[in-house]
Amino acid sequence: MELKHEDLLIQNLGKPAFDSPLKLSKIDGDFLTNYVEDHERVLYNNSLCKVKEEMAGGREPLSLEKAGPRERIFFDPSRARAGIVTCGGLCPGINDVIRGLVMQLHFWYGVKNIYGFRYGYLGMVKESGLQPMVLDPDAVSEIHQQGGTILGSSRGPQDVGLMVDRLMDYKVNILFCIGGDGTLRGAAEIHEEITKRGLAISVIGIPKTIDNDIGFIEKTFGFETAFTHAVDSIRTAHVEARGYQNGVGLVKLMGRQSGYITANASIASQDVNFCLIPEIPIDLEGENGFYKHLLDRIQRKNHAVIVVAEGVGDRFCSLDEKDVSGNRKSGDIGIFLREGIGRYFKERKVPVALKYIDPSYIIRSSCAIPSDSIFCNQLAQNAVHAGMAGKTGMLVGIWNNCFTHVPIDIAIRNRKFIDPESMFWLNVLETTGQPRWMQNIPRVTG
Repeated sequence: MELKHEDLLIQNLGKPAFDSPLKLSKIDGDFLTNYVEDHERVLYNNSLCKVKEEMAGGREPLSLEKAGPRERIFFDPSRARAGIVTCGGLCPGINDVIRGLVMQLHFWYGVKNIYGFRYGYLGMVKESGLQPMVLDPDAVSEIHQQGGTILGSSRGPQDVGLMVDRLMDYKVNILFCIGGDGTLRGAAEIHEEITKRGLAISVIGIPKTIDNDIGFIEKTFGFETAFTHAVDSIRTAHVEARGYQNGVGLVKLMGRQSGYITANASIASQDVNFCLIPEIPIDLEGENGFYKHLLDRIQRKNHAVIVVAEGVGDRFCSLDEKDVSGNRKSGDIGIFLREGIGRYFKERKVPVALKYIDPSYIIRSSCAIPSDSIFCNQLAQNAVHAGMAGKTGMLVGIWNNCFTHVPIDIAIRNRKFIDPESMFWLNVLETTGQPRWMQNIPRVTG
């Protein structure tokens, strides 16, 4: 889709009426951090040539609103109430974000009433019988040392009207929604219902997906931890593969539609020979199919390591059904390939020792690594700054190494994929040494 400047503008609940309690500065050189002005923006495209081209055509270069503390805020900290909800699959760092939100709200803004809605959007419906958890610094002091989420999670939609009723029951002024694509779609619906009712409730999203596939977000929390732990599984697969004649190590990783975990783990490990992701189509059979290239590798080197993203299953073993979040289900591509490789080699009377590893749930339930934990805390702090300033219908992200505000509706309409023509994918090819093209149809070049 063609983007316009107005597509990236952030909604405000109204004119800020209160001084920030942070007591920061607007002067350089006084050893105090400066407030961020609403007009400060981060360029979407960091290419000077592209920026000059836009300006030469009389167009303002696309940009995102810069995140950070504002000098004037919308909500009175002494009366403000906040809600936090976590939805979707588990992901490293959720508890770090919850803790960061509570600490920032309590100590820096003086917000004392913070509620954690339990088991996702289900807990935001009164009829569920689930009572919110009261959150304070004591309740969250050590949760960053645990995997998962202390609030629990769930998938699937709930009645948006009932969820907004619940916010009104608890007089919540700011709702922080921690989750991926489905959660953010729910947050957009909550924001729309709040707007229809004319309520002054801020909705702030914090993008949570190990797949790292949300548009206009350079990196999501949990992603770095995920591919870091994936490297351990790849190294295990490599040891197993090298320990046997014609050994094959097969590792399946997360990634429904985007292969970022698989690709990053492949580069980081330096042990992968074939990286299979949803964005790059392949054939399995045939003279230029994957199985033939795997056989060639085994005959040359006596071992191979394969890493495949779960979304590759959409091409080969998809199911005609969806989960409660509306995502299309696929069969297990790892098991599918394990059986397919075994059959292919058996038909050619080539013995193979294949070991299959699926570390998905081990990775999802792990604690965040230190660099990810820092990132989680920064996202939480910037989310609180945005919510207290009266920003709404937005999520906090990072772009060109700056924290930014992104409208939720534009983020959920633009899923992020690996570009097959990017330098990043070239890095993968250079690291693995795999063929650029594993399809039997002629490759289109120009």
